[in-house]
Amino acid sequence: MEFETIERELRIDASPEVVYEVISSPGHIKQWWGGAEADLDAAAESVGELAWRDETGARVHVVPITVLVADPPRLFSFRWVHDEGEVAGPGNSLLVNFELVPLGKGTVLRLTESGFREKGWEAAVLEEQYQEHVEGWDRFVPSIGEYVARLVSTP
Repeated sequence: MEFETIERELRIDASPEVVYEVISSPGHIKQWWGGAEADLDAAAESVGELAWRDETGARVHVVPITVLVADPPRLFSFRWVHDEGEVAGPGNSLLVNFELVPLGKGTVLRLTESGFREKGWEAAVLEEQYQEHVEGWDRFVPSIGEYVARLVSTP
């Protein structure tokens, strides 16, 4: 296994504008990304964080995030999984791209995440991190579609 890039594709029955709002807006992110609280501005070069809480409400996992491209309704791109205090860039972070392609009245969402090998992790950590992200995107990409479906069906 190469442990280089994760790719997922999902057809969503909503416009690219709606899907873009869902993948880039903090209020929507919390609904599909496992309760992640997003403190970010969906604008290029903005720096923020994602935070998850445990059952007591304590913040247990906080991840810095840097928006690279905010091009509604076509592309939302960010870097994450870098050490706090570092400027995210190639070699110290993972790159996530959400590309949105119109298809009829819907959208094809294409997710890619890369940069695993460039992080310089030892083999066991690389494999563990890669598998965690595979499992995460296997859960959260379909969650985007489910959330959008509920959103557009609500009057």
